[in-house]
Amino acid sequence: MNTTRRHLTRTDLAPLTRAALGPGRTLTGVERLRGGTKKGVYRLILDDDSTAVAYVWSADEDYWDQPDPDPRDVFSHGTGLGLFTAAHDRLAASGVRTPRLLHADATHTHLPADAAVVEDMPGGSLEDALARDPREAPRLMDRTAELLATLHAHTGPRFGKVAVVDNGGSSHGVSCEQRVTDGAVRCLAEAARREPRAAAVRRELEDLIHSLAAEVRPRDRQTLIHGELGADHVLLTSDGQPALIDIEGLKYFDVEHEHVFLRLRFGPHYDALRAPGLDEARMRLYRLSMHLSLVSGPLTLIEGDFPHPERMRDIAEQNLRQALSLLKSAS
Repeated sequence: MNTTRRHLTRTDLAPLTRAALGPGRTLTGVERLRGGTKKGVYRLILDDDSTAVAYVWSADEDYWDQPDPDPRDVFSHGTGLGLFTAAHDRLAASGVRTPRLLHADATHTHLPADAAVVEDMPGGSLEDALARDPREAPRLMDRTAELLATLHAHTGPRFGKVAVVDNGGSSHGVSCEQRVTDGAVRCLAEAARREPRAAAVRRELEDLIHSLAAEVRPRDRQTLIHGELGADHVLLTSDGQPALIDIEGLKYFDVEHEHVFLRLRFGPHYDALRAPGLDEARMRLYRLSMHLSLVSGPLTLIEGDFPHPERMRDIAEQNLRQALSLLKSAS
């Protein structure tokens, strides 16, 4: 647990701002944006009232306090400048909008941490836009569906993080479904350690995981997916076009993995994002796995010093109920 976290100030970020935007611009204000658990996100306010956004990857900004992740594990801790720049470049090459990268620094010249500066998105988040004006929802969701179709039109030679696969590497495991199955069993074990209701049905849930996995047929197709795509991970340009953020988890994987997350996070707006031809057996396995990960992950996070534990407890509770409901319906 990091008990001495220090967030950055205008003085800290001024050298990075000059390197990214030029010496003729003066940093007049800094706003740390709420929401991130793996990196610091800071809005940089300049003397001409323009803005940019700084990403900072450091121990002070990462509330998971995990050891260096293995990038060959497709579900390992998705953080770091290397994953970010690889994902940014892949999205740009694929015609998928994401904030433009203005500067990247892995040398720790301007900060004692990896850092990047990207364009700011003046339209705010899709999540806020949907809540603010429901009449605009159909238009915004249609645009998001177009962005997703562009993303999912691209495939890779094998499953794994973009940073690994695009450099010719391979991931641990033999298939997407095997990796999800193994991960679900591990998440269940972690959840059972922390939540008595999960512990009470651990054997039954583990049997269900393996039963659902047995229904999945082999496949040789890996789709480019975001991995954790909710409306809060979509920002809007000034003319209302969507752009993806929090892209470090970009990977080649089963598209069904994306859709179980989309259905959870977009709720009533998901109908606009539905896609034909999804494998229902994969959807069932991946849905249970996702719920278990969203129990174990939040409960693990709040064992540290994450500043908003009530939000994580709510997420864990909602997903535990969903997992128990799936178990009940399968019995």
